[in-house]
Amino acid sequence: MLKATSGFTTERASQYLQQMSKHFAHKTAVEYTETDSVASIGASTARMTARGHQLSFVAESPDAEALAECKDVIERHIIRFAFREELTALDWTETAD
Repeated sequence: MLKATSGFTTERASQYLQQMSKHFAHKTAVEYTETDSVASIGASTARMTARGHQLSFVAESPDAEALAECKDVIERHIIRFAFREELTALDWTETAD
């Protein structure tokens, strides 16, 4: 299993987590609260966590192609939803479990 993690600091961490979760729920299975979310993105699992002002993302995938797709979906959506933050990209760290 491959894993990639990223995140950023924002005063709207919980708001963005919920907004993205509701959006993803239109197309895929999502379970979320104000602070935690798990969504299926293709063959991958996307986890989002809001702790205070920190919004964190974890993408877990069976292969490199699925991981790239999951990271891309998360990144495109958070950049669009968090336009006030002036994000241009997320800084990902990849590991293999």
